[in-house]
Amino acid sequence: YPNPFNPSTTIDYKLNTSSDVSLVIYDMKGSIVKTLISSFQDAGLHQATWNGKSDNGSQVSSGMYLVRMETGGQLYQQAITLLK
Repeated sequence: YPNPFNPSTTIDYKLNTSSDVSLVIYDMKGSIVKTLISSFQDAGLHQATWNGKSDNGSQVSSGMYLVRMETGGQLYQQAITLLK
């Protein structure tokens, strides 16, 4: 939330068991824009914030992006929109 967002958005998620978590932002071409999380995390509620910047620190353009989370052998995806 929020979605659409400007200048940042927060991604809330809950882990039922401790596991490795990968949370990555992709553009609509399928290229990685930003890796938010790539680590082992304990069970419970968690948050990650994306400020609309890429891994190299540059501001990305307005448009749709995919949030992809992999954990415990499961995959979750959601589209988000950055508006400037």
